[in-house]
Amino acid sequence: MDRKLLLIIIDGVPWRNWRRLFGNLEGWADTGEARVWKIRSVLPSISASCYASIHTGVTPAEHGCTGNGNVFRLSQPDVFSQVRQAGGITGAVAHSFWSEFFNRAPFDFVRDVEYDEPGSDTICHGRFHSMTGYNLTNQMTPSDVDLFATLTMLCNRFELNYGMLHSCTLDCMGHRFFHDCQEMDHACAVMDEMLAPFIHRWRAAGYEIIVTADHGQDDRGHHGGRDPLQQDAALYYFGPAEGPAPDTVIDQLQLAPTILHRLGAPVPDTMKAGSFLS
Repeated sequence: MDRKLLLIIIDGVPWRNWRRLFGNLEGWADTGEARVWKIRSVLPSISASCYASIHTGVTPAEHGCTGNGNVFRLSQPDVFSQVRQAGGITGAVAHSFWSEFFNRAPFDFVRDVEYDEPGSDTICHGRFHSMTGYNLTNQMTPSDVDLFATLTMLCNRFELNYGMLHSCTLDCMGHRFFHDCQEMDHACAVMDEMLAPFIHRWRAAGYEIIVTADHGQDDRGHHGGRDPLQQDAALYYFGPAEGPAPDTVIDQLQLAPTILHRLGAPVPDTMKAGSFLS
């Protein structure tokens, strides 16, 4: 495999906050270096359910993860396994749910916090955090610049073909402060500023990049249902592929087959949605 792509998932950011507060991403969209579309999450629009759907391309009703309290090793083919099948090298920097879904469950704090397993059928190089102890007054989230740097390190050290990063910072901030406030305005701006230098580095290293969210959040800091604030987020794409019209709403189930299509990996029959990129 000679293609490379990174998926950056910023947890819990509604469409309106992407478009008004992420100045670097919007600046790239203005110049045409990036393209942006609205993406709509599966239902329920709960984090774990969305994580599972993003990588398997099937609904929560099919893969069975109905919420954050129902996390297990998934049985469907997924992006990591398909990239491995095509000979690619995979990596992830994310919440421990991703390790449980795609490598092994339950998560072991010592065994699974960091692993390099070149022969893995799914994630070859993983760096995970559990956020144990999280509550409204103690976020328990790593610094996002550390997460971005860790993914960059994995790309440099292991020449990843597919890398995935997941940050919970803004989701946690949203649950605590809700989304229409000074605290969230600042947090989104800081995230945008932290991310921007790494976009430059990843593009220089030859990666296509997708930046998006798993779901949004509403005015009361909630998600899980059908409200557009809960379901709708933005998706920014950096790369050479052609995409749909700017007003197209992308189905979250299209992410997995699109990533595989761009990497030249086989798309399994379980992924019924079509690629949104050429």
